[in-house]
Amino acid sequence: MLRRLLSFTVAAVGILLVAPLIVLIAVLIKATSPGPVFYTQTRIGINRRRRLPWGQYRETDHGGKPFTIFKFRTMVPSDQSPSTPSEVWATPDDPRVTRIGRILRLYRLDELPQLFNVLLGDMDIVGPRPEQPTIFVRLRQEIDQYQERQRVRPGITGWAQVNQQYDRSIEDVKKKLQFDLEYIETKSVTQDLQIMLRTFGVVTRKQGAW
Repeated sequence: MLRRLLSFTVAAVGILLVAPLIVLIAVLIKATSPGPVFYTQTRIGINRRRRLPWGQYRETDHGGKPFTIFKFRTMVPSDQSPSTPSEVWATPDDPRVTRIGRILRLYRLDELPQLFNVLLGDMDIVGPRPEQPTIFVRLRQEIDQYQERQRVRPGITGWAQVNQQYDRSIEDVKKKLQFDLEYIETKSVTQDLQIMLRTFGVVTRKQGAW
């Protein structure tokens, strides 16, 4: 409850503080690239399913509750981009990324709209990063204990994010999973505050970003 209260408070205060920046970014995106300002995508969230008395779950196993994540659009619209599947990890020098998008991604400013996801209850400030459904299904099949990440709400930042860069391979995902599982077992308000503070350092140093 205290961790959730911390996330809600930080998100609410954060939105008030960065509201002018959000407006400025929205104007720049609209002025430099045709298409919507915001990008929405389905991600997999916390798993709240419960077993029935005879051992089955109450609903279909998606691994967690699907929700819509909000981000600033950093890529050209799908109908204008090169023929690249939508559910793939971005890479350095990705041709889909716009000029403004590169700056936003470099300083993680494209993640600011996720503060609204925190207010809606789909995310916390700190937690494992939510994955796309198709990628989630594949990783759950390939990596032992991957689904354990869904025991908590996903986060804007996390223990894995302040210790490692963006995923580029299965081995990167496995390393991040260990950080996520470590966080889940030891999570606390104090730890969340420490991760938030470390996130500022990661962002300002442009660590692991592209």
